[in-house]
Amino acid sequence: MALTFEEAHRLGWTLLKATVRFGFMVINNLVAIPSYVLYLIALQPLRWLDSRAFWHLEGVMFKWLLAMVSSWGTVAGYTVMEWGDDVKPISEEEAMVIVNHQATGDVCTLMMCLQDKGTVVQKMMWLMDHIFKYTNFGLVSLIHGDFFIRQGKPHRDKQLILLKDHLDKYYHSRDRKWIVLFPEGGFLRKRRETSQSFARKSNLPYLTHVTLPRLGATQVILKTLGPQHENGSLGAGDTSRTVSKPRGLQWVIDVTIAYPKARPMDIQTWIFGYRPPTVTHVHYRIYPIKEVPVETEPLTDWLYQRFVEKEELLAHFYETGAFPPPKGQKEAVSKEMTIDPVWLLLVQSFAFVSGYMWYNILQYFYCCFF
Repeated sequence: MALTFEEAHRLGWTLLKATVRFGFMVINNLVAIPSYVLYLIALQPLRWLDSRAFWHLEGVMFKWLLAMVSSWGTVAGYTVMEWGDDVKPISEEEAMVIVNHQATGDVCTLMMCLQDKGTVVQKMMWLMDHIFKYTNFGLVSLIHGDFFIRQGKPHRDKQLILLKDHLDKYYHSRDRKWIVLFPEGGFLRKRRETSQSFARKSNLPYLTHVTLPRLGATQVILKTLGPQHENGSLGAGDTSRTVSKPRGLQWVIDVTIAYPKARPMDIQTWIFGYRPPTVTHVHYRIYPIKEVPVETEPLTDWLYQRFVEKEELLAHFYETGAFPPPKGQKEAVSKEMTIDPVWLLLVQSFAFVSGYMWYNILQYFYCCFF
């Protein structure tokens, strides 16, 4: 069937925009990521003199890199509407963030919606599938200290040991505050059938919009980073925080991401911008760490209950277009998360200026020595 002139024009315009966006992002990565690495190489003396100052500067640049990813979505009209608890008041306290996982765009959504939450982004540690190590952003995440976890039963026990060692070595030494993980262990479309089959056999909740979470990484994080244990739960922590005795996790933040019509966005959509402007909805719920058990059986029940609640939240959203109001309230309140476009422009400009500067510096040394 032949395209009409209007359809052909629309398709051509979409392809042109996608090509321009892709070209810009390639150049953006080619100047921003090497500049980040070169700045950190130049700052190595500071790392030995004042490690906290070094990792603070690294975190600031890391946040700027994530802001560049956010700008790709902003330019395409991809915005975020936030619901539920306000997480800003606890943005400077330690928290574990658990998120449902539908597609690669979930990470981009988090990069965007956490930009205005104080120093969260610069002091955040991510747990991601090991495949992300081999993307353009993998080197940055390795330097920042994120953990790449290999999925699958044959790797499970070893990966949990490696995760604990990683947390012991890097979390507090680099002054991390929030740690983000996806307990489902994979994308919804890939795990749903297996999860539902397991639920039938084990008499567990049958879920459609999320899958049953896995316990391992969550338990390791709670036991390694949580404050002193009290009767199988985590304590409230030491209120007098010192450098020698970190306070430990204070909160668990349950984040639920919902896409209109249950159509998740992937990284390709963010890169090429071929989907019309879209509002992604993010729901937060905060739990004090003292309410979270750490022993295997009660923690499993607690974590399953969180994902049952996610199922109910998403079912309500897909039916009504909004998340349900909190208990005791008649109406749910939402607010649009916005990023200052001037700030995004300044960050992008700094990246290109830095790329030009480092190019000239490297060219000068090359000419001098070769």
